[in-house]
Amino acid sequence: MSAAPNPPSPPPAAAVQAQPAARRWPVMAAGAGLLIATLAVYANTLHAPFVLDDPFSIANNPTLRHPWRLWEVLAPPGGGTTVSGRPLLNLSLALNYAVSGLDPWSYHALNALLHALAGLALFGLVRRTLARAPGIPDRLRSAALPLALATAALWALHPLQTEAVTYTVQRAESMMGLFFLLTLYCVARASESPRPGRWEAAAIAACACGMATKEVMVAAPVLALLYDRTFAAGSFAEAWRRRRRLHLGLAATWLLLAALVASTGGNRSGSIGFGVKAPWGAYLLSQFPAIARYLRLSFWPGSLTFDYGFNWSELSAGAIPPAAVVLLLGAGTIFALQRRPAAGFLGAWFFAILAPTSFVPGTTQIIVEHRMYLPLAAVAALSSCTAWALLGRRSLPLLAAAAAVLGWLTLERNRVYRTELSLWSDTVAKSPASILGHNNLGHALFQAGRNEEAQREFEAVLALNPGYPEGHYNFGSALLEQGRPAEAIAPFQEALRLLPSYANAHNNLGSALYQTGRADEAMREYGEAIRLNPDHPKAHYNLALALIDRNRLPEAASQLEESLRVTPDDIKAHNNLGNVLLQIGRTAEAVQQYREALRLDPSYANAHNNLGTVLRQQGRIEEAIEQHEIAARLQPDSADLHFNLGNVLAAAGRRAEAIEQYRTAVRLRPDHADAREMLRRLLEPPPDGGSSR
Repeated sequence: MSAAPNPPSPPPAAAVQAQPAARRWPVMAAGAGLLIATLAVYANTLHAPFVLDDPFSIANNPTLRHPWRLWEVLAPPGGGTTVSGRPLLNLSLALNYAVSGLDPWSYHALNALLHALAGLALFGLVRRTLARAPGIPDRLRSAALPLALATAALWALHPLQTEAVTYTVQRAESMMGLFFLLTLYCVARASESPRPGRWEAAAIAACACGMATKEVMVAAPVLALLYDRTFAAGSFAEAWRRRRRLHLGLAATWLLLAALVASTGGNRSGSIGFGVKAPWGAYLLSQFPAIARYLRLSFWPGSLTFDYGFNWSELSAGAIPPAAVVLLLGAGTIFALQRRPAAGFLGAWFFAILAPTSFVPGTTQIIVEHRMYLPLAAVAALSSCTAWALLGRRSLPLLAAAAAVLGWLTLERNRVYRTELSLWSDTVAKSPASILGHNNLGHALFQAGRNEEAQREFEAVLALNPGYPEGHYNFGSALLEQGRPAEAIAPFQEALRLLPSYANAHNNLGSALYQTGRADEAMREYGEAIRLNPDHPKAHYNLALALIDRNRLPEAASQLEESLRVTPDDIKAHNNLGNVLLQIGRTAEAVQQYREALRLDPSYANAHNNLGTVLRQQGRIEEAIEQHEIAARLQPDSADLHFNLGNVLAAAGRRAEAIEQYRTAVRLRPDHADAREMLRRLLEPPPDGGSSR
């Protein structure tokens, strides 16, 4: 393919030095306005819950617990989770965990900030390109600042971006997008700098960071070379001659990406790649309507959907129009790269960034809105420049109004993410064929205690796809929660027939078996869940409870410690570990566990009660009384807690107060034999007829 004619030489170095402060303030003001507007439209996301892949990548991710152990953080867990093979994404989540634990506010705050910074990077890239790149028409060059601001605002405030920003672990997309834009920005700066070395190094560093965040970054070195050819050097040969070191460095980051992809088995644990069980031809056909939908949503984002279902396209009359649109745009891009290089670059940006997910088949999703995170920049830039070319300054109010409307739509879209129930209800309403939507709506209804409605959603999942293991698993979980363990066994077994490596199903089958008196089988299921996923906290915890019932206390302690290794904030696990340690004589460690449970939740009455019991055994009566009083105050309807408080008060010689606590215990539970006996002993007169304390 022939390159565009060589453009005029770049401006002399003196012309691109720092501008006087009086000329910089409009740029700074525009950037500040963009930053504030972007953060404002995502301000209502701070308390949105974790959804879909978030629990697997955050709550059940043990590598986040100690961010200072970089060797652990930079080796994220596999299994096809969102963080697999993406160490910088995992590191960013570990920093959030250090700030707020499993409270989602800091995760959402960082997501919004990363998106706002990406908007600033796009603003800087577009402004410098329009203002300084050779060959840009004077009409566009003179409007570089407002056009750059309009492009970045349309992009940053667009509701199509919400899935990449508000859905927590899709930070993978937005964070990679930031590094992608920074790479191109640094390439632009290197092309105009008299000392380009530092900008070239920064571009390579940003590119490497992007490769360690998400695989779509693979397109960055290609687009960097195309940018250099289009907006700086004028031809590929000249770009290579001037900046060979830069482009070799960018290409070298592919080695890092290859190593990270290999760490996931080369196919993200069987979820994506040419070797997975997905018909490539059908997948490719499905991408024509997918890309056509992305374009429609770019201009009319009225039906955004979290999950579109998973339906292969077939070669039919209905598939022809979207295929024709996409192929025509692709052909136009190839033509423009030769005749209209700037417009061709925007087309290449759009298609090159979508190419990895459009050509490489996956087994989970076909249409995914967050894939448009970076391609939308080309649509925004083309829209802004076209509006200016047609209307001149009269386009600015229209562009500002469009950005404002998009920002309002983003605020409204973010409201859907406020709860799992609202998100999945919206998904099912817009995409009735979404198995994932029905499945997760059922789970949300189940969590809300609406079991009958949840069961209907799980039945809808199985009607759509009887071979969907998670549908059987959730159906069994609903039955288990309703206290019907015998009926839950069959759905769990069917889930495991379809997917023998389903660790959660093994764990829940174990619970159903245990509750029906089949303890030996249950323990085998817990063990299998742990074998398949050594970081399965619930399986470790459930196995520990079974071991406690069999008085195998040292083994139980080991399982509880493993559970806490994965989920160190599990209050009940700390409390139960304290109980086990106390029974095997490790009293000091038991006290530590009770105190840790209370640090995590000062209102946990059982831990106060247990700590009080240990303190009493150690002869620290006043401290024990304090702990038992707190426990009884936190759970005033518990006869046992009042009984225990009565015991420690009696041991301290505070007879009247002890009697009051025993009476309260008997009032709450008239059949409390121990409380009645202690009350009788304290109320009957002493044998010598004297008074007793």
